[in-house]
Amino acid sequence: MPGLYADRQAATPVRPEVLEAMLPYFRENFGNAQSLHSIGQKASEALEKAREQVASLINCQPEEIIFVASGSEANNLAIKGLALANQAKGKHLVISAIEHVSVLKSVKFLEKLGFRSTVVPVDEYGRVHPDQVAEAITSETVLVSVMMANNEVGTIQPIAEISRICKEKGVLFHSDGVAAVGNIPVDVKTSGVNALSLAADQFGGPKGAAALYVKKGVKLAPLIDGGNQEGGRRGGTENVPAIVGLGVAAQLSAREMEERNRKLVVLRDKLIQGVLARIDEVILTGHPIERLPHHVSFCVKFVEGESMLLSLDLKGIQVASGSACTSKSLRASHVLLAMGIDQATAQGSLVISLLDEARGEEVDYFLEIFPPIVQRLRQMSPLYTKHLQEKKDVHG
Repeated sequence: MPGLYADRQAATPVRPEVLEAMLPYFRENFGNAQSLHSIGQKASEALEKAREQVASLINCQPEEIIFVASGSEANNLAIKGLALANQAKGKHLVISAIEHVSVLKSVKFLEKLGFRSTVVPVDEYGRVHPDQVAEAITSETVLVSVMMANNEVGTIQPIAEISRICKEKGVLFHSDGVAAVGNIPVDVKTSGVNALSLAADQFGGPKGAAALYVKKGVKLAPLIDGGNQEGGRRGGTENVPAIVGLGVAAQLSAREMEERNRKLVVLRDKLIQGVLARIDEVILTGHPIERLPHHVSFCVKFVEGESMLLSLDLKGIQVASGSACTSKSLRASHVLLAMGIDQATAQGSLVISLLDEARGEEVDYFLEIFPPIVQRLRQMSPLYTKHLQEKKDVHG
């Protein structure tokens, strides 16, 4: 049976070149990167090489990279670490309505410590309008955080414009770049961010390896106290094999991104056009153009996302319904609700994110299998029966 893994936003397979580079650091070069002896120094050298590789991917200095264990940790360190270190300026935070839960919960934590927050809305495409960010900033604002690209609807944000506003107002700007870095070109100098989160498992690296870029000179309070690892900004023994994998994945992604994305955009658009042509009462979510090259997302009316997901899985197709962190929740996605989609329609969320290796025949298979699944599920839906009756009444 043909198959299609299309849940890239949750995880990507570790690339063979990445795994090969990691293996020696489990056995021969197993040392602690903080040790002064020769085996420890081999680990330390590998760590610094990976730091250079990640820095090259986003065009920053190696010393501006802090290695952490996940995108969520990077976001926690950015939001809490920047706010706490710079709170003498003020205790007001600005975020968008569609941020990842790791950002939302970090802000909630800070509110218990006396911080206040303003949530900036998004339009029907999930785009943040820079002028609304400007309106939300006050003399007490210490930090703005707007994600670079949304993992659930694929929309890419106008980060450079928001960054310019923050710079003019003297406010720090963090962007959650987990869905973006390694998938689209990211340059911290041209984007102007003060901090940026990224994670290896989004572009062929291992789980358990991520990084936070913090611009040189920006104060950051550590969340994990310990030794002098990561320049004292993140204590704890470094996961050298995983960090090595992150570095190699970053290097490969930078080299292959342009050609890979040309192919993925063609497949993405074929999926979008195919679904909209074959199934009625479907809403494309996210921006139709300013979106990630591998990302497709829909709301299918009168059907639950979980039912579609499980039905597709039985046919060898793996997709998501909402983000990986919220897919086990029956609540409607906060991202879709913020975009003005009603609760019932938001329950029919489907997220398709293609791997680099995706092929045209796999997309064809999806377009063959998916419409009958939707039709079967709708036949069991009282909402769909009611919809058909209302259409019949209107048209006589």
